[in-house]
Amino acid sequence: MRHYGLIGYPLGHSFSEQYFTEKFAKEHVSANYKLFELSDVVKFRNLLSNNDLSGLNVTIPYKETIMDYLDELDETARLVGAVNTIKFCPNGHLKGYNTDVIGFEQTLRPILKSYHQKALVLGTGGASKAVAFVLRQLNIDFKFVSRTKTIDCLAYSDLSQTIMSEYLLIVNTTPLGMFPNIHTKPPIPYQWLSDQYLLYDLVYNPLKTEFLQAGEEYGATVQNGLPMLRAQAEASYLIWTE
Repeated sequence: MRHYGLIGYPLGHSFSEQYFTEKFAKEHVSANYKLFELSDVVKFRNLLSNNDLSGLNVTIPYKETIMDYLDELDETARLVGAVNTIKFCPNGHLKGYNTDVIGFEQTLRPILKSYHQKALVLGTGGASKAVAFVLRQLNIDFKFVSRTKTIDCLAYSDLSQTIMSEYLLIVNTTPLGMFPNIHTKPPIPYQWLSDQYLLYDLVYNPLKTEFLQAGEEYGATVQNGLPMLRAQAEASYLIWTE
């Protein structure tokens, strides 16, 4: 019996346990998958000493800080600067990977239009780094947006009608709107959206956040994070078992 799991905090929103439990049952795999809520990343070492693990996924808010606890990084994870998958190697090393990159690219490409040349990336956490990596690969210009303006990041208050008219792809990498706080959404000027916009929300619980609902009201194409979750989960499992 192999043991896998997810670390993060909080984890009440996660579908990962259900997804992998169903996958293992369907494919007759002798394995289980558990959620490990860690209120602080320093508790990671205690988790390792008390569990016989074969692989882990990593979610908010530890995709960046977990790297300090790993022995190796895959090249993509190193370039991205964030990890969402940990492989327990035969030599005892913990190696970090980023399958968010795979999941996001696989699910974004089919819904892109030729006029989606510029993107706004909402949030600056670990997930935003994977999104930025993919956008660079696709030659899509982008700007980060957060509550506080910096040299490399716009503030939400900077989003003028002129800026909005140029950036027709908007990706939410924040937890705003995620269960249980479903009545929240990023404070962008939704009134300037149109049917040319593509709104992609990495949140998948609920399946249609208020961010996506607001986009639909103005005719935008919307995509939740569930297909990305499935794609990155399958990529993680391949890494664990290769």
